[in-house]
Order: sequence, then C-alpha cells, then structure tokens
Amino acid sequence: MIQKFTTISKLNPLISPTKFNPKTPLPFSSGMCSNAVRAAQTIHPVPGLGSDETERVAHQTLTRYTSDAAPPRKGKGVAIIWYRNDLRILDNEVLHKAWASSQALLPVYCVDPRLFGATCDFGFPKTGAMRSQFLIECLADLKQNLMKRGLNLLIQQGKPEQILPSLAKAYGVHTVYAQKETCSEEVNVERLVSKNLKKVVLPLAEGVSAKHKSTNVTSLDLIWGCTMYHIDDLPFSCTSLPDVYTQFRKSVESKSTIRSCIKVPASLGPMPDVKEWGCIPDASMLGIQPEKATKGMSFTGGESAALSRVHEYFWKKDLVRSYKVTRNGMLGPDYSTKFSPWLASGSLSPRFIYEEVKRYEKLRVSNDSTYWVLFELIWRDYFRFLSIKAGNSLFHVGGPRRVQANWSQDQALFDAWQNGQTGYPLIDANMKELSATGFMSNRGRQIVCSFLVRDMGVDWRMGAEWFESCLLDYDPCSNYGNWTYGAGVGNDPREDRYFSIPKQAQSYDPDGEFVAYWLPELKPLPKEMRHNPGMVMYMKPIVALKFGNTKASAARRGGVEEKKGKSYGGNRMQ
Repeated sequence: MIQKFTTISKLNPLISPTKFNPKTPLPFSSGMCSNAVRAAQTIHPVPGLGSDETERVAHQTLTRYTSDAAPPRKGKGVAIIWYRNDLRILDNEVLHKAWASSQALLPVYCVDPRLFGATCDFGFPKTGAMRSQFLIECLADLKQNLMKRGLNLLIQQGKPEQILPSLAKAYGVHTVYAQKETCSEEVNVERLVSKNLKKVVLPLAEGVSAKHKSTNVTSLDLIWGCTMYHIDDLPFSCTSLPDVYTQFRKSVESKSTIRSCIKVPASLGPMPDVKEWGCIPDASMLGIQPEKATKGMSFTGGESAALSRVHEYFWKKDLVRSYKVTRNGMLGPDYSTKFSPWLASGSLSPRFIYEEVKRYEKLRVSNDSTYWVLFELIWRDYFRFLSIKAGNSLFHVGGPRRVQANWSQDQALFDAWQNGQTGYPLIDANMKELSATGFMSNRGRQIVCSFLVRDMGVDWRMGAEWFESCLLDYDPCSNYGNWTYGAGVGNDPREDRYFSIPKQAQSYDPDGEFVAYWLPELKPLPKEMRHNPGMVMYMKPIVALKFGNTKASAARRGGVEEKKGKSYGGNRMQ
C-alpha cells in the first residue's frame, strides 16, 4: 500500500528505462499519514488520470498486447462469448478461444436479476449501489473497446440459462464460451445453462465441423481465467490444497510457472447480424438508487481505468517501489495499489500485473515491495482455490473447520457497527468510508472484523454479507475466505487472533487524520485525543473492549495479538 512518490521520465511514460536511485528516501519515513492532510482535502478519483490520458494509456497498453501477426482463423460457424466476471480484452483466454473457434463471434452479457436480489441469510442488497454503478461503467468500457476491434456487446436483462439458449438457437451458435467460476451460486447457473443448451437442436449449417454436426447441439465450454497461477499448473489438486497459506505459496513459487498473457488480434470481427444490441443499464433499470462517492475515493469502472491505474501506480508515480512500507495505510488513494475492484470484475488480469511487476523490476528496481505485490496476488489465488476445496462450508457459520460457537445476532449491536456508531472512532471511520465509497483498506477490514466477532461477539456472516453488499471489490472467494479467517473458523493456524483497537490506532493512524476525515466532529480535537475523545465529545462505546489493556492482552488470554506490519491474510491487492 503506497503513498505518493516521485514523477518520472518524460521520454515515454509507459516504458521508461530511467533507473532511480535506490537510496531515495521512502515517502513514509515521517509516519503512515505524512500526506494525510492533502489526501483529506478533496474527493480522489481512482485512477487519477484525466480522460484523455486514460484513453491514451489504455490504447498503448492494449497495443502492446495485440498480436503482430495473428494466426489464421480456422474456426467455423458462430460462437458466443458469455461475459461474466472477466470484463476485459487483454489476457482473456475465453475471448481468444471463442474468436479462434468461430467465423463470427457474439459477445453477450446477461444482467441477471439474481445479482440484484438479497443476500442469503440476512437480506442485504446483494449488489449495492456503488458496485452497481461500477459494473455499469465496466460494461460501457467493454462495449467501447470491443467496438474498436470490430465487435459489440449484446446486453440483455434476464437469466443466462434462458437468454443464452435463445440466442444459440437464433444465431446457430455451436459453442458458448465462458469463464469458469467456483462458488455454488455461479456453478449452479453454469449447470442450468449447460442443461438448457443441450435442448437446443441446431440446423445443419454449411461449414460447421463434423464434430458439431454429429451432436447438432450447442455446447458450453468453461475456461479457467481468474488467477495468476493457472489451476492446471498447481503442484497438487484443489482437494489436496494445503490448509496453510504459507505452504501453498512456497509450493507454487517453487514448482509452478505463471503463464504469459494472451495477445489478441487487432480485429475480432466479424459478428452476426444483430438487430438490437441492447443498452448499457442504468441504476433505475437495476432497481437501485444511483449513487457515486462524494467523499474519499471515487473509482471508475472498466478495463481502460484499470490499465490506467496500473500505469499510474507503477510508472507515473513510481509507487510500487515502496508498497510494502505503505500498504497498511488508510487515507488517500496511493498507500496501496487499489487494483482490487478491477480484479474482482475481471477488468484487470492478475497475470498482466505480474508481467508489469517483472517489467518494472527490469527497468527500475527489484525489492521487497515489488515482490510483495505478487505475494498478495498469491493470497488472492489461494482463496479462489480454497473455495473449490471448502465448497459451501465457506458460507456456513462454522466455516471450513466446522467450529461450534454461540454467535450473537443482536440487531442493535450490528446496526451500530454497520452505521459507524460504535463509539470507537477507528471502527466508525472505517465503516463510514465503506458506506460512502465502497472501499476499505485491508488494515481497516481486519480491524472491523475483529471488533465485530471478538469484541461484540456478533455472527461473522452478518459482517460478511454487509461487505458483500457494499464492496466494489467483492468476490465470494476473497470476501468469505477473509471473514472465515478473521472469525477463527477458516484456514488459520492462529484462530484466536485479536486486533487491539488502541494499538491499531497508535500504529496506523497515530495523528488521527483518518478518523478526523471521516468523523469531522473530531477534527478540532488535539491529535492525541482523536482516538479517545471521551463521551463529552463523542458517543459512548456500545461495548467494552474484550482486551482493553493492549500490553497485557496477549499474556492474559494466552492467545495471539496481531503484530505491527505483519501480513495476515486477505484480499490485499488493494
């Protein structure tokens, strides 16, 4: 997580050979919030590039990953690429395979009403307003980028298992290609789509291969494409996945190789003759009130914005060189990569980030910080593969370890946590940031999780489902993997981890700049009082801390207290 660093060579902002002095001082030498005042003065667009520069960066990056001489297209007939959580062109194996196997390609996105229903147990909006808006922007950008390559994006509202068979019949589609998912809701949709496609009997069309003539039905081809390490390259099956992350990481780093990004042809057309391509949905079409961040960070959805953020973070601001030092920050856009919303929507390929890290190490510097970006991507991979091994236990109250515990579902306690009204400024500020922006720092996520489950004793699933509703970077594997981890019911050798609020505040917001930004009533207070304002200046704490004396807490309970700077779990590619 990185704070603002220096700007760099004007010769070529995308590929600068300039070598920086490794002795250049890191920006956080004076504390985690050295630029906090500037960060708090205005809303921060992420990425921070203007529209013209964003378009230029995206164009130049996509050009680098365009095939100079594409192999002859040997496919026949019509294929569909069913876009899901892979809303990009760069390094999209599904797109490449669908194009190569067909003479005409039809890109489709289904606005599935189930995604805008209610969460499973506690009835929150499954996709909140912030993520809905981010998705709308992702679709608009994908449509535009496909049109630049001779295609378009057919957008239809409805269930994929109804829409895709209908399109297959109408256009004589021999195969629907899609990215393989791992969690039960998404896998169930895949089964329904496959089942209904088998009911579609196609006329024998000229040019369709003998294979397709023999079956004469549309098939569903699911392709892996969401992780840095490919599932087929793991040194073990997912059912034999190590229960401890460190064992997984060391094994894949020593025995597996990361595949290269897939380049795509400059032209992906032609496409079938479609009369009505559908429109980009707006918030009202999704049944939600439109909402955009008005304070803090405001993210822009889409592959173009994602590629611009990578460029901004790596090459323009040179922030990656100090990522490990600053990644535990809380305020402003540059203490960490902020890649996670685009990774979750599939607008950004983790293998592209890997290749940018390697390019940066070659052209600038290789250090602990550049490695740590990959370290966190491996965490993301681990939770994805864990979702296959754990199955639905990832969503059950006892978690993968099937822990028996008496969790409270006290609504008043949860409401206080949810609304940022607990009486603890560090908790309240983080929860207000989540509601206002759809984002929370990784450090903040661990702290508010610990408070909900350890200090309040509230059912961790309530927190997980609220995060599911709010987060721009929600994906079921990372979200529920992290919550089971934090609640002590997941794959964690230290199941009794406790995050002390006073200690966390002292370590990561020592001057109270973060809490003062989100709780402006605390701003007039002296810095040393912002985390302990007292009941005269702030509300009464809703519960007492389980272990209030931070120095004695670990010794008293014989448990584990989180150590400063130590990386524990999570969707840290933020």
